[in-house]
Amino acid sequence: MLSTEFIDLLKILIRHPSVVGYEHSFFRVLQRELEERGAKVTWYDGLLVAQGKNPTSAMFSAHIDRHGLICTGPNEFQYAAFVTGNRTDLLNTAVSEELMNKITERFESEQVFAYEPWSGAYLGNGVINDTSICEFRNNLIFEIEGLSGIVAGTPIAFKDKLSISDGRLEGQLDNVISAAILIHLFTLGFEGTVFFTAAEEAGKSWRYLLEWFRRFGGSTNNLFVIDTSPFPDVEAANEQLLVLRQKDANAAFNKHSTERVEELCQENNISYIYKDKYIESTNECLVSQGKQPRSLGSTELGRIVEASNGLVDGTTIQIPTTDYHTMEESASWQSVDALIKLLMIVSKEPQS
Repeated sequence: MLSTEFIDLLKILIRHPSVVGYEHSFFRVLQRELEERGAKVTWYDGLLVAQGKNPTSAMFSAHIDRHGLICTGPNEFQYAAFVTGNRTDLLNTAVSEELMNKITERFESEQVFAYEPWSGAYLGNGVINDTSICEFRNNLIFEIEGLSGIVAGTPIAFKDKLSISDGRLEGQLDNVISAAILIHLFTLGFEGTVFFTAAEEAGKSWRYLLEWFRRFGGSTNNLFVIDTSPFPDVEAANEQLLVLRQKDANAAFNKHSTERVEELCQENNISYIYKDKYIESTNECLVSQGKQPRSLGSTELGRIVEASNGLVDGTTIQIPTTDYHTMEESASWQSVDALIKLLMIVSKEPQS
């Protein structure tokens, strides 16, 4: 069972907003929790770095931004990931209508609140009462009851709290649960380096991370990226404790690191699945039925591996979840416990 200390930490973090592109106030919360656990914390643009007594012993990373909205005009609110990532028709990089329709279904009637982006100060709350696709801008517009006085440029977070039932943690977990895990490692004596990145949901986080490695990285930059991985239902998610990957749509991951994680899972009776193999197997069935195959997905690690020209490599370890990018996203506490255990083992492995 997960420790009370970890659960208390996750409850604190999930209540603090961290809308993609407006994460500064959440970095303040992370800094406090990390320094209380003895970590040395350094800020960079879009990046918070926490280091223990032996910074090169292991390097873990997780993005800390979550989905939310941005006020873009009088009583007008848009999806933050689209605005922050400049993914609109105005810039000739349209968001698909299919994706926008999925998002409108995800957040109907959700409670939200506005906050001051630098301090995190609360500015008022409301509820989403309508969503539509603007025919002129081909973008999502949200109507919120209760926030008519909010000015443009203000982030709007989804009102969230942690629930625990039937052995599962529930809330907007992506990717605050990974942040909680990495902070908790310092409680357990972790001595390496942890990176907390901003704007991953807008496809920008790898840039902040790569800049750090260009300035401070060594000849061996073996990075383990921690995240969640969506599955269609609880039954499918519970078939394994952890999710590994050999590659994503951008790049292949470090073969030695990936195989070593697999070996450690086997040695410690931690069930796992390779998500890329899972998708490829599913695609074979889809193609045989004349349907469109799924993408392998684009991860933070894949982006930085592709762009770094050999400077950074590594692998990823993910927690299987359900109800991806909603307030009901859930993960089993066994998966979280297994990941904490595995990361502590990895952190004590000799780095090559």
